[in-house]
Amino acid sequence: MKIQIIRLAHYLMFIFILSNYSNAVWAAENKDKTQPTDFLDLAAVMLKDGHSDRALLALQSVDLKDKKTDLARFYTLQGLAYMNLNDFAAAKDSLQLAVKNGQNDVVIFVYLAQVHYALKAYRDTIQSIKKAGEHASKATLITLKAQAYWHLKETAAAINALDEGQRLYPTDFSFLRRKVFYFVELGLYHEATQLGRQYLKQSKAAAEDYIAIGNALRLSKQYQEALDILEIARLRFPENEMVAKLLAYTYLDQGKLNSAAFILEQAALLNPGLQAEAGEIYRRAGRFHKALTLNESISDQKVKLKQRLSILLALKQFERAANMESSLYRSGVLDDQEVRYALAYALFSSKRFPEANKHLDHLKDAELFRKGTELRRLMEICKTEPWQCT
Repeated sequence: MKIQIIRLAHYLMFIFILSNYSNAVWAAENKDKTQPTDFLDLAAVMLKDGHSDRALLALQSVDLKDKKTDLARFYTLQGLAYMNLNDFAAAKDSLQLAVKNGQNDVVIFVYLAQVHYALKAYRDTIQSIKKAGEHASKATLITLKAQAYWHLKETAAAINALDEGQRLYPTDFSFLRRKVFYFVELGLYHEATQLGRQYLKQSKAAAEDYIAIGNALRLSKQYQEALDILEIARLRFPENEMVAKLLAYTYLDQGKLNSAAFILEQAALLNPGLQAEAGEIYRRAGRFHKALTLNESISDQKVKLKQRLSILLALKQFERAANMESSLYRSGVLDDQEVRYALAYALFSSKRFPEANKHLDHLKDAELFRKGTELRRLMEICKTEPWQCT
């Protein structure tokens, strides 16, 4: 009985909703036909609700020949709709028509500045900002002006704009941050490092800020400056994987393989996926047994087997490397011709010549084929003059 009552209630609610919807539709269709629809207002509502494509459709119904039509408003709305749809060329044309037709709200120049910048018309961007009245001193437009000057290679003007931003917005550290990158690009590394430290100290910077500034210095080959910043980041954000990786790569850039491998090994305690990378660097550093220990814990079998084979070859443990053949087959790693040649070399070094030849037959790469041919020549020498292969 209770279930039937609930079903009846749901049914009545459905009828009520359907009835209201039908009445609304009827009312809309039978509205006073003499009252014209204000398509400009409709377009404005559509824009506010985020429906720029519908706003453009509504604007298509506006009679531009009607003297009562507010053309300044029409072209402004059309320009904003095109902006939202990333059609910046059309947006520029519409916004400029809005100005020609009497749009006197200076915010129109804010929109024009954004459109010009998107079109890489940087000089026009700056001119529009200058016409934006009180809006020109807003933080976003100051940043846009600095970037426009920077693209025009007017570096002094760009830095002056950032200085203006810092003066007007002393608690907004984005201007200082951007200045750091400008100085890096200008090759003023000492100044960039000083400003970078100032920014990181004042702004309660996130790990991403340390990463961005450290990487900018690293890419500019200012390794010691990068290390100074990234070492601090590592202390502040010990669990951040990107900080650890970037620090390791910076040591790697300097040829400090053991330091790089150690950092990645420590990071692998939180992310085991880094063990393979740490092991590979230890292998390159000649610490083969350490690399072999880390290799045991790699979960990706293909990566594990490839690395293990290369480590065993480096250790000259050819028999152990040759005995990996079945595992390499099962994992599909032998599709990699480099791996197949490495296995053939292990078999050759173990004097298992027929098996080595079998793998050499699969080599197609020109350089590997040449190496394979040399191995075959050596095998022939070993057969005829065994004393040379002891």
